[in-house]
Amino acid sequence: MASAWQNVLSLHQWIVENGDKRTDPWLLVYSPVPVLVIFLAYLCVVWAGPRLMKHREPVDLKAFLIVYNLAMVCLSAYMFHEFLVTSWLSNYSYLCQPVDYSTSPLAMRMASVCWWFFFSKVIELSDTVFFILRKKNSQLTFLHVYHHGTMIFNWWAGVKYVAGGQSFFIGLVNTFVHIVMYSYYCLAALGPHMQKYLWWKRYLTSLQLLQFLLFITHTGYNLFTECDFPDSMNVVVFGYCVSLIVLFSNFYYQSYVNKKKKQR
Repeated sequence: MASAWQNVLSLHQWIVENGDKRTDPWLLVYSPVPVLVIFLAYLCVVWAGPRLMKHREPVDLKAFLIVYNLAMVCLSAYMFHEFLVTSWLSNYSYLCQPVDYSTSPLAMRMASVCWWFFFSKVIELSDTVFFILRKKNSQLTFLHVYHHGTMIFNWWAGVKYVAGGQSFFIGLVNTFVHIVMYSYYCLAALGPHMQKYLWWKRYLTSLQLLQFLLFITHTGYNLFTECDFPDSMNVVVFGYCVSLIVLFSNFYYQSYVNKKKKQR
């Protein structure tokens, strides 16, 4: 037991000592422990929340959700702007872009927006809490919990080790998708009378699938070409996006194709 604990401590020491020194002082970055605690707390909420709400009335969050979703649209728009403008000013390549680990203004600006992107994934865990409080338990699917729970680890690693470079492409595309997604949620929060204007939900899922295909193409290209960006990161992104394509494709099929067949 003592030996296993020593191995854990040694691994932790290696993790904290081999990160990007520029981002180490930033909130939640230096050690994986805070993110792990957040993840475990998230799983506890997912498990205990519906049980605690079982005999309670749903909480009316309409006004709060309108403000929250609008704030997430604004945050996503800010990050999209930063990823786009900073990459353009830095002459980033969309095919191969190593990380600039310098402390130049543009390098730090890119690292900063990468951190905001990571932190936005922590904020987005609130989406699950809102489902629970509103007793929308049908929304607590494996896809939802898996996607939200794992993204904080993926982007913690991104900020810890590769805050910039190829990582910018994921942030750029995903923040655009989230502008559209949280705009949809904001409109939906206004009430049932908005449903007739939300016919495009199906295309939002298609947009999410398209982004994962773009990520696979982008990382796959770099896995088979010479590029000074860690292959280990590209492998993780590639594998993760394959899992999301499978899960989102199943969601699309069950929600739109299979449901339409049953209605006939």
